[in-house]
Amino acid sequence: MDAEQSSQLARGRECILIEARALEATAASLDGTFVAVVAALHETIATGRKIIAAGVGKSGHIAEKIVGTLNSIGAPACFLDPVNALHGDLGLCSESDCALLLSNSGTTEELLRLVPLLKRFGLRTVALTSQADSPLARACDLALTYRVPAEACPLRLAPTASTTAALATGDALAMVLLERRGFTRDDFARLHPAGNLGRSLLLRVSDVMRTGERFPCQPDTCTVQEAIVAMTRAKAGCIALVDARDGRLSGVFTDGDFRRCALSGPDFLQKPVATFMTRRPKAVRADALAVEALRIFEASRIDDLLAIDDDGRPVGIVDGQDLPQFRVV
Repeated sequence: MDAEQSSQLARGRECILIEARALEATAASLDGTFVAVVAALHETIATGRKIIAAGVGKSGHIAEKIVGTLNSIGAPACFLDPVNALHGDLGLCSESDCALLLSNSGTTEELLRLVPLLKRFGLRTVALTSQADSPLARACDLALTYRVPAEACPLRLAPTASTTAALATGDALAMVLLERRGFTRDDFARLHPAGNLGRSLLLRVSDVMRTGERFPCQPDTCTVQEAIVAMTRAKAGCIALVDARDGRLSGVFTDGDFRRCALSGPDFLQKPVATFMTRRPKAVRADALAVEALRIFEASRIDDLLAIDDDGRPVGIVDGQDLPQFRVV
């Protein structure tokens, strides 16, 4: 790498560090106003209203991204172009909506002209700016500020650290709002049905479990040899064992159990498998989301997980090796 390339690499790293310092300063500066804005957004959604984000130029792009994030967590939001708002688009505004107005300087003319109109429509207004004493901050009901010690642009002109800080602040609002509303993985899955993310979140245990000839299951009265034969035929690392009276899951016998019982004496193959099985094994309902099975795998450090029906009867087995192909991990 020559001197010029090294200089470019150093400059690139410095740009990222400048933006990182802006994020650190912004995180440190958050105070009760942040909590108040979260409360305002929560009240807006709880009463069936929506969040409107507006900005001009780069701030407009950030506003659109914040809208996308809010919608993805079930908080209805839309973008309002400040220029078009002055020429008819105010029609999307309803009383008790909440407007999030983005301007780094807090002096954007289009936004300043928009604020009194939004208030006339009965909207609550929130400024998102780096200037706490700016005209926009003073005009809005709430003003949430971020900190930008310096822009990464060597000319100090192109928005860089400021847009990063504004975006991060918007993300912080969305994530805290998500937690306050009790938004769950199931909720997220319902709103993201397309693509790999949606498919993996919507998968049920029944979609990934092995059944039929690939699922070994025997009464717990069988011998170790009978259990091993069933496991071998199914090419499985364990076998589900059920109570012969009601068919409910009573235990599991694994490859590891087989190695341990082999030390019990030369006639171990003819001994009852119940002597060596693990009672009350880990299990998951077949209608549960596949990510729930993943949680059990991660917490219990097991290789296989039994799937049961509503009555506690085993209906399949989830092999940990199958999860990657379904893109659950």
